[in-house]
Amino acid sequence: MSPSIRYLLLGLLSLSIVVLDQVTKLSVMETMRLHESIPVIANLFSITYIRNPGAAFGFLSSSSSSFRFVFFGLTSVFAVGLLGMILVRMSKDDWMGRLSVAAILGGAIGNLLDRLRYGEVIDFLDFYINGYHWPAFNVADSAITVGVVFLIFHFATEKEAQEVPVAPENPSS
Repeated sequence: MSPSIRYLLLGLLSLSIVVLDQVTKLSVMETMRLHESIPVIANLFSITYIRNPGAAFGFLSSSSSSFRFVFFGLTSVFAVGLLGMILVRMSKDDWMGRLSVAAILGGAIGNLLDRLRYGEVIDFLDFYINGYHWPAFNVADSAITVGVVFLIFHFATEKEAQEVPVAPENPSS
């Protein structure tokens, strides 16, 4: 497969994640009120419209909005650039690694778009057991998490062909 086709496929994966993320968030924003919750599976899963001004688990959510905008904007742009560079520099034969990075990149772009447009991230996937809730998340967060898990698994199980040095024959024997 040519390199241009490979990059096209990786780009399409990232773009698909961004589009799915933004479409689902837009749907939630247009059809639900903030903090409204629609149970899907009783005592396990709801669609709950939440806006997260912070990062994962509400990190920095109590900081000023201007600080958050600059901090998360810069770190997100840096992360997107770094992921793009990693994707381009990875071995062309490392499909598992490249797909994982493309998924992480798509998720990072999806959340960056929220931060640029709204100053916060739209979350709506709410998993819980009775009153114990996992922090709500979205499609972009899911893509980032799945990409990171696959990348860790990939690197943990990757077996590089190690060349065992062969001792040269001893001519004096």
